[in-house]
Amino acid sequence: MSHPYAKVLALWLLSVPAYAFNIGQESRFDYDFDAEVVAWQELQTHLPSAPVDTDLLAFEIEGRPGYRHALDRKSLSVGGDGVTRYSVVITSPSGVRTINFEGMRCATGERKIYAFGRADGSWSKNRAARWDAIRARVAGSYHSALFHDFLCAGGEGTASVEQIVQRLKRGGYRAD
Repeated sequence: MSHPYAKVLALWLLSVPAYAFNIGQESRFDYDFDAEVVAWQELQTHLPSAPVDTDLLAFEIEGRPGYRHALDRKSLSVGGDGVTRYSVVITSPSGVRTINFEGMRCATGERKIYAFGRADGSWSKNRAARWDAIRARVAGSYHSALFHDFLCAGGEGTASVEQIVQRLKRGGYRAD
């Protein structure tokens, strides 16, 4: 007399491919999966020239009344590593300027400050430079505004320099 589940077991065994049981060969699943993973590597960058007022493209930030924000058109680049690099100029209501050379990774939602601008037009390298997460829509955060409205189009991907310039001129990607 046969076991009541013998037919079910036999049918199941016939439906499962041999490689699922690791018969006759070593499992390659882990190797095949990991072989396609390439570690991201940041490219070297050079500090740009100091921003010039005629090359600045202004953008609006909600929650920062009186502050003016702009990107330097000539410093904008999109690297082969997927990093959009730019100089940002922030002017306070009293006229004090902060200038940073930064990078943004749209793929990961991160930003990095490479250097700080000095009054004489030179740069001071950021010795503590690291990739930090861009916090979600936070009032007054220019990084959040750049990510969502200009450089990364709300997480849709890295924009080209031409797209970024057009978005800055039009007020954001929704105006494209």
